[in-house]
Amino acid sequence: MLNSKSRLILSGSMVAAALAVTGPTIKATDVRAVFVIAMENHNWEQPLHKFDGGTQQIYQNPAAPYINALVDGSSPISDQVAYAAAYHNVLATPSGNNPSIHPSEPNYVWAEAGTNFGINNDNDPFKVPGGTEVTTSAHLSTLLTNAGFSWRSYQEDTDVQGSCPSLANVVLPRDLWTVPITSCSGTFTSGVNEFNGSAQFNYAAKHNPMVFFADTSGGNNATTSNPLRFNYAPLQQLFVDLASNTVANYNWITPNQYNDQHTTLSGGFGGLTADPAKILQGDAFLSQIIPVIMGSEAYKNNGVIVLWWDESEGVSGDVTGDDFAHTLPFIVISKNAHSNVDGKPYASHVNMSHSSFLREMQEIFGVGPFLGDAANANDLSDLFKPGNLHEAPRAK
Repeated sequence: MLNSKSRLILSGSMVAAALAVTGPTIKATDVRAVFVIAMENHNWEQPLHKFDGGTQQIYQNPAAPYINALVDGSSPISDQVAYAAAYHNVLATPSGNNPSIHPSEPNYVWAEAGTNFGINNDNDPFKVPGGTEVTTSAHLSTLLTNAGFSWRSYQEDTDVQGSCPSLANVVLPRDLWTVPITSCSGTFTSGVNEFNGSAQFNYAAKHNPMVFFADTSGGNNATTSNPLRFNYAPLQQLFVDLASNTVANYNWITPNQYNDQHTTLSGGFGGLTADPAKILQGDAFLSQIIPVIMGSEAYKNNGVIVLWWDESEGVSGDVTGDDFAHTLPFIVISKNAHSNVDGKPYASHVNMSHSSFLREMQEIFGVGPFLGDAANANDLSDLFKPGNLHEAPRAK
């Protein structure tokens, strides 16, 4: 349920820790609900094969009409949109000394903690062998909990009837929900996906950052005895919570691997195949879910929607795609978004990354100290109207 707290009073020890690490910069704001929608594996802009080849860019791509309408001024909500034109893979530098923070999972972990803790795989948290689980409490969700704020992870294709891989697209009663620590994909025995009309399902734990931390996953316990299970919910529950105004303060939303632009549905989508189909699948998903969020009281009451993509991509002719010529899509939707410029949404050229995203989340809720590389990053303040989310400018 939404926490009405608009200013956080830190304990003396927490204030001392925050000042020692970062200086007196963490201040809570009036934002009461943040919705992060996690998307996959595409550049915003790339120097080669912009609209052809195995991985295409999103910006100006005809396969992404909704996303591009958000930023080109043609959408009716463009006055509530701003976007990053210089959002890069974490640790990328102009000099080209770019550590490889790939594949997906390290980037989701980074968005929680400002580091990947050496994780460089996509393993489920308790996979044997090779499962990845982090024992530190120094990550965003736990800081939020400790400060009295709520968080929830909405995951598509979880908490439905059946046992993997034989699932039906029917949501289980709430008392049967579990923490989704294991990936599962296949074809529904009944029912179809509400967003793309397909019977295919594909839940990936690697795209669910909270399950990789012991204190927010509840351990290797996928039963109804796990006390943290209600911090996780099937995506269908998001619409119930929006209607009843019971969403959390911090809401992480992960579509399945078809609706997040990761994987092409068999047979393609909307008359497209290969990467254009992937892009259109995610675009169609966003076009359906964003209006519902924007129509909620949680959004109208100073809410923020963040469209987040996980990692930059190399294409034919590139080595890794980690250089500054490859940018990631990153879009914010808020009544407090930076004012349009010449009738179009503002494009920030401040250097940003997932460290910036994490820093901003800590600033919005006033929780610290800054985690990992968030202490070194620019925040997202350039994407918002001056003073509306921040009590003082903090871009470095």
